[in-house]
Amino acid sequence: MGLPALLASALCTFVLPLLLFLAATKLWYLYCVSSRDRSCALPLPPGTMGFPFFGETLQMVLQRRKFLQMKRRKYGFIYKTHLFGRPTVRVMGADNVRRILLGEHRLVAVQWPASVRTILGAGCLSNLHDSSHKQRKKVIMQAFNREALQCYVPVIAEEVGSCLEQWLSCGERGLLVYPEVKRLMFRIAMRILLGCEPGSAASGGEEDEQQLVEAFEEMTRNLFSLPIDVPFSGLYRGVKARNLIHARIEENIRAKIRRLGVEEPQGDCKDALQLLIEHSWERGERLDMQALKESSTELLFGGHETTASAATSLIAYLGLHPHVLHKVREEIKSQGLLCKSNQGSKLDMATLEQLKYTGCVIKETLRLNPPVPGGFRVALKTFELNGYQIPKGWNVIYSICDTHDVADNFTSKEEFNPDRFIPSHPEDSSRFTFIPFGGGPRSCVGKEFAKVLLKIFTVELARHCDWQLLNGPPTMKTSPTVYPVDNLPARFTHFRGDI
Repeated sequence: MGLPALLASALCTFVLPLLLFLAATKLWYLYCVSSRDRSCALPLPPGTMGFPFFGETLQMVLQRRKFLQMKRRKYGFIYKTHLFGRPTVRVMGADNVRRILLGEHRLVAVQWPASVRTILGAGCLSNLHDSSHKQRKKVIMQAFNREALQCYVPVIAEEVGSCLEQWLSCGERGLLVYPEVKRLMFRIAMRILLGCEPGSAASGGEEDEQQLVEAFEEMTRNLFSLPIDVPFSGLYRGVKARNLIHARIEENIRAKIRRLGVEEPQGDCKDALQLLIEHSWERGERLDMQALKESSTELLFGGHETTASAATSLIAYLGLHPHVLHKVREEIKSQGLLCKSNQGSKLDMATLEQLKYTGCVIKETLRLNPPVPGGFRVALKTFELNGYQIPKGWNVIYSICDTHDVADNFTSKEEFNPDRFIPSHPEDSSRFTFIPFGGGPRSCVGKEFAKVLLKIFTVELARHCDWQLLNGPPTMKTSPTVYPVDNLPARFTHFRGDI
């Protein structure tokens, strides 16, 4: 091979790819610089934008907490980055987050990443805006008022009790807590939010129930993906799992529509799906099956994924802090729920509302391990935040977990200390330092349902079980909700004591 051929080969092999890479990097830099609002004199927040197209998405997905902690240490409470194909500002701290959460419709609007919008669909509550969002939320909120919650209490207690009996029967071999809790919360969400009995003939039997649970796990894993819909990509797998879920849910929706068309109304206790169907009928609208499937999928996702995360964290923290579990049992005993002769006592809303310390335990769990790490918005106009410009069209992520971490009113932040949430305690003072359910017009629609569910779970767990964490304190991971890397192996035994 002659010298010209060698030079041509070297040019094609090394020089051209290098030049293309340098050109792409330069164009990326120019894109990032030009995306600032030049009519605003304020600077962009500090930070980096990562690699061309990919931005810093891969680093965040792979490193998550380590990546976010490094960013916070280096850039503070506001910084720019590029995530999920969009220039993004990440925000934390009570004052900054207050501005975002209360700026809905004026400064920002909800806009989840393209992968979330594609998988969950435009018809779900999280992706609706303005009057459509307000109207849908008003309908769904009827499923979470106090009267409805009272109807749910015995259903939740029944499901939790049945689940704990199975855990106790595992004996010395123990079990993996997180997947078991996810199945429990899925069953509760199916019964309460969609009015479907899991494992019954109407829902396809236990085999289909397990298939649905696995499909939700696959969808959840790929919810936050790069917007690339090609075979084997995260978005492709997420959509495929979503389609299976929609197919199963549609069968349940059609069965419910047939029942509602022929049966007399049974009391005032209606599940969220029934309320959505009846709302369309009352307005004389044709039922939108796609919107119902998307709403049902969102309800199931929100109703079991986040509560499973929180319940698993509760088991971990109570297992690691026996003195806190002892105080929970003392409070339960004060309500006549702990004595062996009274184990069949029925829970109700009035009793649950008296369990103040148990509520503090749940709050402290949500402070340390908020199931949802943050929320997504888009800037409707360029605005100022703490001396920086937030350009119109940029995504804004407000961080729940970081806001909890940096809150000044919490002392000894790493410690699990439910006493900090006792109402008279000075640490329970600021509205936006504790935001596990978000805030403003977009606060979690099911937060009261979640609180009741977690209280019942804690009561039933404390009065029936002792347990041991087989691997000690768990390492937590976020994808997209918080969960233990080892799935929290534990051994459960009957609680036989009386305090």
